[in-house]
Amino acid sequence: MNKRKIINDPVYGFVKIPSELIFDLIEHPFFQRLRRIKQLGLSGFVYPGALHTRFHHALGAMHLMGLALDNLRNKGHEISDKEVEASQIAILLHDVGHGPMSHGLEHMLTNTSHEQISLLFMKRLNREFGGALQTAISIFNDTYPRKFFHQLVSSQLDVDRLDYLQRDCFFTGVSEGTIGADRIIKMLNVYEDELVVEEKGIYSIENFLTARRLMYWQVYLHKTCISAEQMMVQLVKRTKQLLQKGKNVEASPNLLLFLQNSVGLSELKNEPQFLEAFANLDDIDIWSSVKLWINHSDKVLSTISRML
Repeated sequence: MNKRKIINDPVYGFVKIPSELIFDLIEHPFFQRLRRIKQLGLSGFVYPGALHTRFHHALGAMHLMGLALDNLRNKGHEISDKEVEASQIAILLHDVGHGPMSHGLEHMLTNTSHEQISLLFMKRLNREFGGALQTAISIFNDTYPRKFFHQLVSSQLDVDRLDYLQRDCFFTGVSEGTIGADRIIKMLNVYEDELVVEEKGIYSIENFLTARRLMYWQVYLHKTCISAEQMMVQLVKRTKQLLQKGKNVEASPNLLLFLQNSVGLSELKNEPQFLEAFANLDDIDIWSSVKLWINHSDKVLSTISRML
């Protein structure tokens, strides 16, 4: 089977899947779940075009990582093929631990961050793939000796931010969020194993910072988006209260597990049923439950469900 596929991305055009290992990771159910988790959670209430998913974002960030490392190689920095693949795997899987509604319900279903859950998934995949993800995990964890690899994955100027700003700007139609990602990548360099920006790239960085600030004002912190997120948070809180009182509340088995239990990093690490259930949770679990709760006898639960 030919695993060197090309994906037509609406933001960048044709994106190559660079290796067979990365193809297999993309095909894995852990990663495919991201197709069913919207990147911007409930922002679609304000921006109807914001229907893109974590799946789109992860592929885009992987593509930008490849461009960034090609640029650094062209500037004379020694970067092995193994390091390139590991970096692309690290950024591909950086959001695999996101739960339903992305950031909106991040601390409502579990008591830990999506980064910690991403790491658990990466370790699980590393076992499944015979240790092939060990370097990627080191880069993700910031334990790899060459620090600039982690900085490309997670820093104030990483390929994660470069992709989500461009992608969110594209799908929401908020043109003020436009950044010159191509030029920023061209201006990146490495000095003493730290990621730096060449002097002539300073205006592109200023534009990047301004665009990010504007996207927070107009999209991420839009009053209607925040209101919808808070309604969803209150809905989950109410469901947990009713379950604690012994009331019957219908939901998918995977969602019920997290509504009925306090689940932290320890439970996800040590009790396999929790990580397995989380690996099957997505936006569909939430919305199908909301549809059921519209007719629930509890006035608070049914009212918020109907409003959403």
